[in-house]
Amino acid sequence: MRLFDAPNVPQTSHWQAWLAYADVLTDAGDPRGEAIRLEHRCATEGGDPALAAAAYADVERQLGLDGLRADGSWRFTWSRGFLDEASFRLAEDTRSRRRDLVDRLTLDLPHTATVDPTDPERWEGVLIDALLSHPLAHRLRDLELHLTDWHHSAEHAASALANRIRPRLERLCFGYDFELLYAPGKTSTGGRLDPLDHHHTGLVRTDVWGALPALRTLELEGAFLFGSVCHDGVRRLRVRGPVVADGALFDLGVTSGVTSLEVEIGTDVFGCLCPVGQLDELRAADYPALEHLDLSRAEFDASPYEVLETLAESSVLPRLRSLTIGELTIEREDLDGDPSAALAELVDRFAHLELIVDGIVDVEGVDDEEVERLFAGSGPEPGPAGEGRGDD
Repeated sequence: MRLFDAPNVPQTSHWQAWLAYADVLTDAGDPRGEAIRLEHRCATEGGDPALAAAAYADVERQLGLDGLRADGSWRFTWSRGFLDEASFRLAEDTRSRRRDLVDRLTLDLPHTATVDPTDPERWEGVLIDALLSHPLAHRLRDLELHLTDWHHSAEHAASALANRIRPRLERLCFGYDFELLYAPGKTSTGGRLDPLDHHHTGLVRTDVWGALPALRTLELEGAFLFGSVCHDGVRRLRVRGPVVADGALFDLGVTSGVTSLEVEIGTDVFGCLCPVGQLDELRAADYPALEHLDLSRAEFDASPYEVLETLAESSVLPRLRSLTIGELTIEREDLDGDPSAALAELVDRFAHLELIVDGIVDVEGVDDEEVERLFAGSGPEPGPAGEGRGDD
Protein backbone atom coordinates (compact mmCIF):
# COMPACT_ATOMS: atom_id res chain seq x y z
CA MET A 1 0.00 0.00 0.00
CA ARG A 2 3.05 2.31 0.12
CA LEU A 3 2.21 3.22 -3.49
CA PHE A 4 -0.90 5.03 -2.33
CA ASP A 5 -0.19 6.56 1.06
CA ALA A 6 2.17 9.39 0.13
CA PRO A 7 0.81 12.39 2.01
CA ASN A 8 -0.06 15.86 0.82
CA VAL A 9 -1.05 15.34 -2.78
CA PRO A 10 -0.57 18.79 -4.38
CA GLN A 11 -3.71 20.84 -4.86
CA THR A 12 -2.06 23.12 -7.39
CA SER A 13 -1.08 22.82 -11.04
CA HIS A 14 2.42 24.26 -10.42
CA TRP A 15 5.07 21.76 -11.35
CA GLN A 16 7.37 22.67 -8.46
CA ALA A 17 4.94 21.13 -5.96
CA TRP A 18 4.47 18.04 -8.13
CA LEU A 19 8.22 17.51 -8.50
CA ALA A 20 8.55 17.61 -4.73
CA TYR A 21 5.71 15.09 -4.55
CA ALA A 22 7.55 12.91 -7.10
CA ASP A 23 10.61 12.88 -4.81
CA VAL A 24 8.46 11.64 -1.92
CA LEU A 25 7.07 8.87 -4.11
CA THR A 26 10.51 7.81 -5.31
CA ASP A 27 11.84 7.68 -1.74
CA ALA A 28 8.92 5.37 -0.92
CA GLY A 29 9.73 3.10 -3.86
CA ASP A 30 6.74 4.24 -5.86
CA PRO A 31 7.44 4.15 -9.64
CA ARG A 32 5.09 7.07 -10.22
CA GLY A 33 7.83 9.44 -9.04
CA GLU A 34 9.98 8.84 -12.11
CA ALA A 35 6.89 8.90 -14.38
CA ILE A 36 5.96 12.35 -13.05
CA ARG A 37 9.47 13.69 -13.65
CA LEU A 38 9.48 12.38 -17.23
CA GLU A 39 6.02 13.86 -17.78
CA HIS A 40 7.29 17.22 -16.53
CA ARG A 41 10.30 17.06 -18.81
CA CYS A 42 8.07 16.31 -21.78
CA ALA A 43 5.69 19.17 -20.92
CA THR A 44 8.29 21.84 -20.24
CA GLU A 45 11.47 20.86 -22.10
CA GLY A 46 10.17 19.00 -25.13
CA GLY A 47 11.26 15.59 -23.88
CA ASP A 48 10.34 12.33 -25.59
CA PRO A 49 6.70 11.48 -24.68
CA ALA A 50 7.48 7.80 -25.29
CA LEU A 51 9.68 7.80 -22.17
CA ALA A 52 6.81 9.02 -19.98
CA ALA A 53 4.45 6.53 -21.62
CA ALA A 54 6.89 3.69 -20.92
CA ALA A 55 7.22 4.82 -17.30
CA TYR A 56 3.47 4.79 -16.83
CA ALA A 57 3.28 1.37 -18.49
CA ASP A 58 5.67 0.19 -15.78
CA VAL A 59 3.40 1.79 -13.16
CA GLU A 60 0.46 -0.14 -14.59
CA ARG A 61 2.38 -3.42 -14.40
CA GLN A 62 3.34 -2.85 -10.79
CA LEU A 63 -0.17 -1.83 -9.80
CA GLY A 64 -1.97 -4.60 -11.67
CA LEU A 65 -3.67 -2.28 -14.13
CA ASP A 66 -1.93 -3.80 -17.13
CA GLY A 67 -4.60 -6.51 -17.27
CA LEU A 68 -7.30 -3.89 -17.73
CA ARG A 69 -5.22 -2.17 -20.39
CA ALA A 70 -4.71 -5.46 -22.27
CA ASP A 71 -8.40 -6.35 -22.11
CA GLY A 72 -9.13 -3.24 -24.19
CA SER A 73 -12.46 -2.37 -22.60
CA TRP A 74 -10.86 0.47 -20.64
CA ARG A 75 -8.89 3.25 -22.27
CA PHE A 76 -7.25 5.60 -19.80
CA THR A 77 -4.59 8.28 -19.53
CA TRP A 78 -2.32 9.45 -16.73
CA SER A 79 -1.50 12.89 -15.39
CA ARG A 80 0.95 13.58 -12.58
CA GLY A 81 0.79 10.09 -11.17
CA PHE A 82 -2.98 9.63 -11.22
CA LEU A 83 -5.54 8.44 -13.74
CA ASP A 84 -6.87 11.48 -15.56
CA GLU A 85 -9.26 10.39 -18.34
CA ALA A 86 -10.97 7.02 -18.70
CA SER A 87 -13.44 5.59 -21.18
CA PHE A 88 -15.14 2.20 -20.97
CA ARG A 89 -16.82 0.14 -23.66
CA LEU A 90 -16.82 -3.66 -23.44
CA ALA A 91 -14.33 -5.07 -25.95
CA GLU A 92 -15.57 -7.99 -28.00
CA ASP A 93 -12.28 -9.40 -29.27
CA THR A 94 -10.88 -10.16 -25.79
CA ARG A 95 -14.01 -11.80 -24.42
CA SER A 96 -12.62 -15.34 -24.69
CA ARG A 97 -9.86 -14.65 -22.14
CA ARG A 98 -11.79 -12.29 -19.86
CA ARG A 99 -12.73 -14.96 -17.31
CA ASP A 100 -9.12 -15.31 -16.11
CA LEU A 101 -8.85 -11.53 -15.65
CA VAL A 102 -12.14 -11.40 -13.74
CA ASP A 103 -11.00 -14.22 -11.44
CA ARG A 104 -7.84 -12.26 -10.59
CA LEU A 105 -9.68 -8.99 -10.08
CA THR A 106 -12.33 -10.39 -7.74
CA LEU A 107 -9.59 -11.49 -5.36
CA ASP A 108 -8.67 -7.83 -4.88
CA LEU A 109 -12.21 -6.47 -4.72
CA PRO A 110 -13.83 -7.75 -1.51
CA HIS A 111 -17.22 -6.19 -2.29
CA THR A 112 -17.46 -8.26 -5.49
CA ALA A 113 -17.34 -11.50 -3.53
CA THR A 114 -20.99 -12.11 -4.35
CA VAL A 115 -20.34 -11.83 -8.10
CA ASP A 116 -20.68 -15.16 -9.87
CA PRO A 117 -17.56 -15.36 -12.08
CA THR A 118 -19.21 -18.04 -14.21
CA ASP A 119 -21.78 -15.50 -15.42
CA PRO A 120 -20.20 -13.50 -18.29
CA GLU A 121 -22.89 -10.83 -18.00
CA ARG A 122 -21.41 -9.93 -14.61
CA TRP A 123 -17.90 -9.41 -15.92
CA GLU A 124 -18.49 -5.89 -17.18
CA GLY A 125 -19.33 -4.72 -13.67
CA VAL A 126 -16.14 -6.27 -12.29
CA LEU A 127 -13.99 -4.52 -14.91
CA ILE A 128 -15.61 -1.18 -14.13
CA ASP A 129 -15.30 -1.69 -10.40
CA ALA A 130 -11.65 -2.67 -10.70
CA LEU A 131 -10.64 0.66 -12.18
CA LEU A 132 -13.03 3.00 -10.36
CA SER A 133 -12.21 1.45 -6.98
CA HIS A 134 -8.48 1.77 -7.55
CA PRO A 135 -6.89 4.39 -5.24
CA LEU A 136 -5.25 6.14 -8.18
CA ALA A 137 -8.62 6.69 -9.90
CA HIS A 138 -10.02 9.06 -7.31
CA ARG A 139 -8.60 12.07 -9.19
CA LEU A 140 -10.23 11.23 -12.51
CA ARG A 141 -11.16 14.35 -14.43
CA ASP A 142 -13.14 12.87 -17.33
CA LEU A 143 -15.07 9.58 -17.36
CA GLU A 144 -17.16 7.82 -19.99
CA LEU A 145 -19.12 4.64 -19.25
CA HIS A 146 -20.79 3.03 -22.27
CA LEU A 147 -22.51 -0.02 -20.84
CA THR A 148 -23.48 -3.31 -22.49
CA ASP A 149 -24.80 -5.51 -19.66
CA TRP A 150 -26.42 -2.50 -18.06
CA HIS A 151 -29.02 -4.51 -16.14
CA HIS A 152 -26.12 -5.43 -13.82
CA SER A 153 -23.33 -2.96 -14.50
CA ALA A 154 -25.23 0.34 -14.17
CA GLU A 155 -25.71 -0.15 -10.43
CA HIS A 156 -22.23 -1.65 -10.08
CA ALA A 157 -20.67 1.37 -11.77
CA ALA A 158 -22.65 3.83 -9.66
CA SER A 159 -21.62 2.04 -6.46
CA ALA A 160 -17.98 2.11 -7.51
CA LEU A 161 -18.22 5.81 -8.37
CA ALA A 162 -19.81 6.63 -5.03
CA ASN A 163 -17.32 4.66 -2.92
CA ARG A 164 -15.12 7.74 -2.54
CA ILE A 165 -15.27 11.47 -3.25
CA ARG A 166 -14.11 12.34 -6.79
CA PRO A 167 -12.81 15.90 -6.24
CA ARG A 168 -11.73 16.50 -9.87
CA LEU A 169 -14.35 14.72 -11.94
CA GLU A 170 -15.65 17.47 -14.25
CA ARG A 171 -17.32 15.40 -16.98
CA LEU A 172 -19.32 12.18 -16.75
CA CYS A 173 -20.88 10.30 -19.66
CA PHE A 174 -23.08 7.44 -18.43
CA GLY A 175 -25.53 5.11 -20.16
CA TYR A 176 -26.00 2.68 -23.00
CA ASP A 177 -26.40 2.86 -26.77
CA PHE A 178 -29.73 2.37 -28.50
CA GLU A 179 -31.30 3.05 -31.87
CA LEU A 180 -35.01 3.17 -31.04
CA LEU A 181 -36.17 4.19 -27.60
CA TYR A 182 -37.41 1.24 -25.48
CA ALA A 183 -36.13 -1.25 -28.05
CA PRO A 184 -34.76 -4.41 -26.37
CA GLY A 185 -31.02 -4.41 -26.03
CA LYS A 186 -28.61 -7.31 -26.34
CA THR A 187 -26.34 -8.53 -23.57
CA SER A 188 -22.73 -9.54 -24.10
CA THR A 189 -23.89 -13.16 -24.38
CA GLY A 190 -26.72 -12.45 -26.80
CA GLY A 191 -29.47 -12.28 -24.20
CA ARG A 192 -32.38 -9.84 -24.26
CA LEU A 193 -32.60 -6.67 -22.19
CA ASP A 194 -35.93 -4.85 -21.90
CA PRO A 195 -35.57 -1.23 -20.74
CA LEU A 196 -39.23 -1.18 -19.70
CA ASP A 197 -38.42 -3.66 -16.93
CA HIS A 198 -36.82 -0.72 -15.12
CA HIS A 199 -39.59 1.84 -15.53
CA HIS A 200 -40.39 3.40 -12.13
CA THR A 201 -37.57 1.50 -10.37
CA GLY A 202 -34.56 2.76 -12.33
CA LEU A 203 -31.34 0.93 -13.08
CA VAL A 204 -29.33 2.76 -10.40
CA ARG A 205 -30.32 2.81 -6.75
CA THR A 206 -27.10 4.28 -5.34
CA ASP A 207 -27.00 8.05 -4.75
CA VAL A 208 -23.90 8.94 -6.72
CA TRP A 209 -24.25 12.73 -7.02
CA GLY A 210 -22.79 13.64 -3.62
CA ALA A 211 -19.49 12.00 -4.56
CA LEU A 212 -19.00 14.27 -7.59
CA PRO A 213 -18.63 17.83 -6.24
CA ALA A 214 -16.71 19.14 -9.28
CA LEU A 215 -19.08 17.76 -11.91
CA ARG A 216 -19.90 20.38 -14.54
CA THR A 217 -20.76 18.38 -17.69
CA LEU A 218 -23.18 15.45 -17.51
CA GLU A 219 -24.20 13.34 -20.51
CA LEU A 220 -26.79 10.60 -19.98
CA GLU A 221 -28.05 8.15 -22.57
CA GLY A 222 -30.71 5.49 -22.13
CA ALA A 223 -34.06 4.99 -20.44
CA PHE A 224 -34.75 4.92 -16.70
CA LEU A 225 -31.13 5.17 -15.56
CA PHE A 226 -31.49 7.07 -12.27
CA GLY A 227 -34.24 7.74 -9.79
CA SER A 228 -33.37 11.42 -10.19
CA VAL A 229 -30.53 13.74 -11.14
CA CYS A 230 -29.69 15.91 -8.15
CA HIS A 231 -26.63 18.05 -8.72
CA ASP A 232 -26.77 21.84 -8.67
CA GLY A 233 -23.17 22.18 -9.91
CA VAL A 234 -23.78 20.73 -13.38
CA ARG A 235 -23.63 23.46 -16.01
CA ARG A 236 -23.96 21.48 -19.26
CA LEU A 237 -26.52 18.69 -19.34
CA ARG A 238 -27.17 16.42 -22.30
CA VAL A 239 -29.84 13.70 -22.14
CA ARG A 240 -30.81 11.18 -24.78
CA GLY A 241 -34.03 9.47 -23.81
CA PRO A 242 -36.04 9.69 -20.57
CA VAL A 243 -33.11 9.10 -18.25
CA VAL A 244 -35.01 9.14 -14.94
CA ALA A 245 -37.10 6.29 -13.61
CA ASP A 246 -40.52 7.89 -14.00
CA GLY A 247 -39.95 8.60 -17.70
CA ALA A 248 -39.80 12.39 -17.43
CA LEU A 249 -37.79 14.20 -20.07
CA PHE A 250 -37.20 17.55 -18.35
CA ASP A 251 -38.34 17.09 -14.75
CA LEU A 252 -35.16 15.30 -13.65
CA GLY A 253 -34.65 16.42 -10.07
CA VAL A 254 -32.34 19.20 -8.87
CA THR A 255 -30.62 20.74 -11.89
CA SER A 256 -30.72 24.39 -10.88
CA GLY A 257 -27.19 25.18 -12.08
CA VAL A 258 -27.68 24.06 -15.68
CA THR A 259 -26.95 26.81 -18.19
CA SER A 260 -26.91 24.61 -21.31
CA LEU A 261 -29.46 21.82 -21.89
CA GLU A 262 -29.45 19.48 -24.89
CA VAL A 263 -32.29 16.98 -25.23
CA GLU A 264 -32.48 14.20 -27.81
CA ILE A 265 -35.50 11.97 -28.24
CA GLY A 266 -37.01 10.33 -31.30
CA THR A 267 -39.52 7.72 -32.36
CA ASP A 268 -39.74 4.84 -29.90
CA VAL A 269 -39.94 1.15 -30.73
CA PHE A 270 -43.75 1.36 -30.78
CA GLY A 271 -43.73 4.07 -33.45
CA CYS A 272 -44.68 6.84 -31.02
CA LEU A 273 -43.15 10.27 -30.62
CA CYS A 274 -42.64 12.21 -27.41
CA PRO A 275 -45.80 14.07 -26.34
CA VAL A 276 -45.38 17.79 -26.82
CA GLY A 277 -46.90 18.15 -23.35
CA GLN A 278 -43.53 17.08 -21.92
CA LEU A 279 -42.37 20.62 -22.69
CA ASP A 280 -44.63 21.82 -19.87
CA GLU A 281 -42.06 20.30 -17.49
CA LEU A 282 -39.48 22.77 -18.73
CA ARG A 283 -40.00 25.26 -15.90
CA ALA A 284 -37.92 28.26 -14.87
CA ALA A 285 -38.21 27.17 -11.25
CA ASP A 286 -36.26 24.01 -12.09
CA TYR A 287 -33.88 25.65 -14.58
CA PRO A 288 -33.32 29.16 -13.19
CA ALA A 289 -29.88 29.50 -14.83
CA LEU A 290 -30.76 28.06 -18.25
CA GLU A 291 -29.43 30.14 -21.15
CA HIS A 292 -28.98 27.70 -24.04
CA LEU A 293 -31.58 25.12 -25.04
CA ASP A 294 -30.91 22.66 -27.87
CA LEU A 295 -33.89 20.65 -29.13
CA SER A 296 -32.52 20.06 -32.61
CA ARG A 297 -32.58 16.29 -32.03
CA ALA A 298 -35.89 16.18 -30.17
CA GLU A 299 -38.98 15.03 -32.06
CA PHE A 300 -42.44 15.63 -30.65
CA ASP A 301 -45.92 14.49 -31.65
CA ALA A 302 -46.72 17.96 -32.94
CA SER A 303 -45.71 20.16 -35.84
CA PRO A 304 -42.63 22.38 -35.51
CA TYR A 305 -44.97 25.36 -35.38
CA GLU A 306 -46.89 23.87 -32.44
CA VAL A 307 -43.63 23.09 -30.67
CA LEU A 308 -42.52 26.70 -31.01
CA GLU A 309 -45.94 27.90 -29.85
CA THR A 310 -45.54 25.76 -26.75
CA LEU A 311 -42.04 27.05 -26.12
CA ALA A 312 -43.27 30.62 -26.53
CA GLU A 313 -45.39 30.09 -23.41
CA SER A 314 -42.62 28.44 -21.40
CA SER A 315 -41.44 30.18 -18.26
CA VAL A 316 -37.81 29.53 -19.24
CA LEU A 317 -38.09 31.55 -22.45
CA PRO A 318 -37.28 35.03 -21.07
CA ARG A 319 -33.91 33.84 -19.73
CA LEU A 320 -32.79 32.00 -22.85
CA ARG A 321 -29.97 33.43 -24.96
CA SER A 322 -30.20 30.76 -27.64
CA LEU A 323 -32.70 28.17 -28.82
CA THR A 324 -31.85 25.50 -31.38
CA ILE A 325 -34.59 23.55 -33.14
CA GLY A 326 -34.43 20.90 -35.84
CA GLU A 327 -36.59 22.60 -38.45
CA LEU A 328 -39.27 25.24 -38.87
CA THR A 329 -42.17 24.38 -41.13
CA ILE A 330 -45.50 26.18 -41.09
CA GLU A 331 -48.43 24.89 -43.11
CA ARG A 332 -51.91 26.33 -43.34
CA GLU A 333 -53.36 23.22 -41.74
CA ASP A 334 -51.28 23.95 -38.63
CA LEU A 335 -53.12 27.17 -37.87
CA ASP A 336 -56.14 29.35 -38.42
CA GLY A 337 -54.77 32.23 -40.41
CA ASP A 338 -51.99 33.34 -42.68
CA PRO A 339 -48.63 31.47 -42.36
CA SER A 340 -46.70 34.69 -43.00
CA ALA A 341 -48.46 36.44 -40.13
CA ALA A 342 -47.98 33.41 -37.89
CA LEU A 343 -44.24 33.38 -38.64
CA ALA A 344 -43.96 37.11 -37.95
CA GLU A 345 -45.65 36.66 -34.57
CA LEU A 346 -43.43 33.72 -33.66
CA VAL A 347 -40.12 35.34 -34.50
CA ASP A 348 -41.18 38.43 -32.59
CA ARG A 349 -41.70 36.36 -29.44
CA PHE A 350 -38.20 34.92 -29.80
CA ALA A 351 -36.56 38.20 -30.79
CA HIS A 352 -34.53 38.46 -27.59
CA LEU A 353 -32.53 35.30 -28.28
CA GLU A 354 -30.57 33.61 -31.06
CA LEU A 355 -33.01 31.29 -32.80
CA ILE A 356 -31.06 28.59 -34.64
CA VAL A 357 -32.82 26.30 -37.09
CA ASP A 358 -30.65 23.26 -37.72
CA GLY A 359 -32.72 22.08 -40.69
CA ILE A 360 -35.09 23.51 -43.26
CA VAL A 361 -37.27 26.57 -42.88
CA ASP A 362 -40.34 26.19 -45.07
CA VAL A 363 -43.40 28.41 -44.65
CA GLU A 364 -46.30 27.66 -46.95
CA GLY A 365 -46.97 30.48 -49.38
CA VAL A 366 -43.99 32.54 -48.23
CA ASP A 367 -40.85 32.81 -50.36
CA ASP A 368 -37.31 32.74 -49.02
CA GLU A 369 -36.82 36.50 -49.27
CA GLU A 370 -39.87 37.17 -47.13
CA VAL A 371 -38.76 34.62 -44.55
CA GLU A 372 -35.33 36.25 -44.40
CA ARG A 373 -36.90 39.67 -44.04
CA LEU A 374 -39.10 38.57 -41.15
CA PHE A 375 -36.18 37.00 -39.33
CA ALA A 376 -33.91 39.96 -39.95
CA GLY A 377 -36.55 42.42 -38.81
CA SER A 378 -37.04 40.61 -35.53
CA GLY A 379 -33.43 40.10 -34.58
CA PRO A 380 -32.44 36.42 -34.79
CA GLU A 381 -30.98 34.82 -37.86
CA PRO A 382 -32.59 31.74 -39.40
CA GLY A 383 -29.64 29.45 -38.64
CA PRO A 384 -26.75 27.66 -40.36
CA ALA A 385 -28.87 25.41 -42.59
CA GLY A 386 -30.79 28.25 -44.20
CA GLU A 387 -29.53 27.51 -47.69
CA GLY A 388 -31.81 24.46 -47.84
CA ARG A 389 -35.01 26.36 -47.09
CA GLY A 390 -37.96 25.61 -49.27
CA ASP A 391 -36.11 22.96 -51.30
CA ASP A 392 -37.72 20.02 -49.51
